[in-house]
Amino acid sequence: MLTGGVVVVQSASRGLVQERLAGVQNQAAIAASALANYATDPHDDSKPLSIPNAEALLGPLIAPTGLRARLYLSDGRLAVDTRQLLARNVVEKSTLPSLDTLSQTREWLRRIYDGIMGVRPFASLEPYYESGNYGNSYHEVKNALAGVRDSAERVDSQNRLVLSVAVPVQKVKAVYGALLVTTEGGDIDDIVRQERANLFQVVLLAFAVMMVTSFYLAGTIGEPVRKLAAAADRVRFGQGGRGEIPIFPERTDEIGDLADSFRSMTTGLYDRIDAIERFAADVAHELKNPLTSLSSALEMMQRAPEADRARLLEIARGDIKRLNRLITDISDASRLDAELSRETPEPVELSRLLATIIEIYRVTENPHGVKFTLRDELPPGVIVNGQGERLGQVFRNLIDNAVSFSPVGGSVTITASVYEVMARVAVEDEGPGIPEENLESIFERFYTTERPLSPEDDGSAAGARFGNNSGLGLSIARQVVQNAGGRIFAENRPPRAGASNRSGGARLVVDLPLAPLVRP
Repeated sequence: MLTGGVVVVQSASRGLVQERLAGVQNQAAIAASALANYATDPHDDSKPLSIPNAEALLGPLIAPTGLRARLYLSDGRLAVDTRQLLARNVVEKSTLPSLDTLSQTREWLRRIYDGIMGVRPFASLEPYYESGNYGNSYHEVKNALAGVRDSAERVDSQNRLVLSVAVPVQKVKAVYGALLVTTEGGDIDDIVRQERANLFQVVLLAFAVMMVTSFYLAGTIGEPVRKLAAAADRVRFGQGGRGEIPIFPERTDEIGDLADSFRSMTTGLYDRIDAIERFAADVAHELKNPLTSLSSALEMMQRAPEADRARLLEIARGDIKRLNRLITDISDASRLDAELSRETPEPVELSRLLATIIEIYRVTENPHGVKFTLRDELPPGVIVNGQGERLGQVFRNLIDNAVSFSPVGGSVTITASVYEVMARVAVEDEGPGIPEENLESIFERFYTTERPLSPEDDGSAAGARFGNNSGLGLSIARQVVQNAGGRIFAENRPPRAGASNRSGGARLVVDLPLAPLVRP
């Protein structure tokens, strides 16, 4: 504000000078015209100006303006000076230049200060001096005696601006003299200096407002942000356990939103840490079971008869296969979060994806004779957004689970339809179903449970244990589906007619949001 104010004062100062100079020119022209008409002999243009008449005219014309007027005859001699026409008992006062060093230093500093603040720029101007009784030393007077108006800007010994205008006193082309009108030193400077003082008052007021506002902002914005930063540092360095992010319930502005976002982010981070810890514990537990079984089989193999060694060797092979499957699924699950965050969703034609998957199952060797049926009730061209490979993994996991619970010669049915604004894919089997209390827990990591076979099952089902795998397939499926903006849930089919079991099998349902149709 101060810098801008100085620029404004400087530009205003220059405009004020030009405006003042134009006013002096008009006043000088009026006075010169009056002298040409009333201070000369109208019948004899060769006679010089009448000095008494000129004094009588200039006094009333110039006195109200605060200017100084000097009339010079055609030979350059001074005829009238309004400073010599003072009223009785009026004393003219003027400030003399400083003589002592201290006063001169102050004057020098004031000139520098005025130059910086725009009162008196550092531009070099012609010095003003008194010419005495002859005005030819002023170039504007010399030009006026030649019949040309002229003006000048000068500074006096105290660095005050003095404006002067010289106008010829003439009738038609006869020049009788020159009228020099000048401003008194410092009158324009005083105006600019007053503007500067007003500017400083505004600057001081603005500074006071700034200080008050700074303290207010420090208390209402700076302090809460500092608290949030300190809490974030505590979380980053793990100081004092799990640090709590401060909340500001009374704040409804950006600071409150920032605190809520920090708190939500920290909560999500802690939840992720807890999930990683649980995952690590589950992995250790799941790996320990086959390792324990494998260790027992190897120990018993040393003491068992030859006839039992083949059975123990088969148990060891099964445990090794289970370990291999566990390690593979654990590796997939640990990479899933990072891969889902990096992959970009793409349009996936659901009907084509399901048809391809079912065709692979049909041509692949199926030792239990499970039949696969695809009921595609989707309208042509239905598109969902996601990663095609990941969605294929979801449906393969669901189909594998359905196969593991299907009896020999059973059927797995995949139905695709549109449900409200979602594409719904249901995978149904003819197994014993899922206990009602486990409809949600089957999607947890490493969830497995022993499931009894239905009475009509001969015990040769693909697997009597739910999922017959690492227990990660359905957990991975839910993670992929939720990342695509959908949902997955389980339910039981109604009992088949004439069947003695309480369920007609399990149904796993995937809902995926439909992508908007792109029309040409």
